[in-house]
This record gives sequence, structure tokens and C-alpha cells, in this order.
Amino acid sequence: MADLTKRKIKDMKEVKFRQAFTSSGRVMLAGKDAEQNEALVWQAESGETVLHTKAAGSPFVNIKGEEKSSVKDIKEAAVFCAKYSRDWKKSHGDVEIHVFLKKDIFKEKGMNLGAFGVKKFKKVIIKKKVLGDFEKREKKDQLLKEALE
Repeated sequence: MADLTKRKIKDMKEVKFRQAFTSSGRVMLAGKDAEQNEALVWQAESGETVLHTKAAGSPFVNIKGEEKSSVKDIKEAAVFCAKYSRDWKKSHGDVEIHVFLKKDIFKEKGMNLGAFGVKKFKKVIIKKKVLGDFEKREKKDQLLKEALE
């Protein structure tokens, strides 16, 4: 993939983000590495909700759509973000997620690929039990899917 720090991705088909849907049907996109996080932030629209863990080492998650994200959508996206974070993989404890709008993200010269600053954000704590339950459901769904194939 071309150097994403020098241009905005116009054809997002070349980037294979993780993708999931909220229970209300909103699309959630998540980066898999620093390069994809860079692309994900660039493709987000000004008023869209973006999430990232407090600690480094997680995907940026973008809830797509012009309408304001509901509390339920944000909580579901926060679980999605936390599940793929280094913080969860290392500690299996509660994970703090920062929630902000694309318009509040900035990038200064010298920041690493996939790293951004945020002007203002809200905090959401995803509890260990919620993440553990989510992983169990995910495994159960995968086994059922494999059994039906």
C-alpha cells in the first residue's frame, strides 16, 4: 500500500479493515495495524464517531454514518475496540476507551504512523466481564458457523 501519511486514501477498497455491525445496523470499521489506523482516520468523515483505547496498541474504530452515534452503538464499538487491543490481550482486565469525533483528531509533524492527537474526548470503561462474555459469544458463533458449512 502507498505511503498513507502523504495522501488521503480515495479508493478504500484497497484497505481491508476489520468490519462489524452494531445491533442497530451501523457499520464499524477497525484498523489492524498502524498503517490501517492511519487510513481509517483519513477516511472518517468530520462528524463521525471514532474510538481508541487510552493505551497505545489498539485499533482505531470508526462508526460510519452521518447521524449521531447512540450510547448503545458507542458501547458496542468500544467493546469491538477493546477486544483487539494490546491492553486486553496483556491484562485481561478493564479497558479504558476514548470516544471522540473525527473533527477533534489532529496529526502533527513527527508523529508516528497510526498515531494521532485528540482535542477532546469522553471515556468509556469496558469491564473485564463484558469482554470475556463477548469473546465467549464470538467463539460460540464461530463454532456454529463452522458446523453449518
